[in-house]
Amino acid sequence: MSEPDTKPNRSDEEWREQLTEEEYEILRERGTEARFSGEHVNRDDDGVYRCKGCGEILFDSETKYDSGCGWPSFYAAENDAVETREDTRHGMTRTEVVCANCEGHLGHVFSDGPEPTGKRFCINSVALKFEDE
Repeated sequence: MSEPDTKPNRSDEEWREQLTEEEYEILRERGTEARFSGEHVNRDDDGVYRCKGCGEILFDSETKYDSGCGWPSFYAAENDAVETREDTRHGMTRTEVVCANCEGHLGHVFSDGPEPTGKRFCINSVALKFEDE
């Protein structure tokens, strides 16, 4: 994949044209894929994970680990690649993770991960594109 899309402010119609129905549901409507259904859950190849919406590098495979939660998990994101927001949907309070470049919903982050950060970025496979090193 080439450089990230530096003009990610698209209309709803443009996002629908670019993304599959499932990608649109997750990235633009804050959906969630079924546990253990994503293509990246068990991936252990060396490389980087990019945002499916804009191509921004979000996570490095060196920070990926098996948390057993059913979604790809990372203990750290690339510097300034993601932003967090409070999410009070579904009767609970969680911390949502979005792409800092296109604001696509990626998943959530929890404070029960391994050292050195103690974070568990629990991310939808559908929101990610893997690129081999």
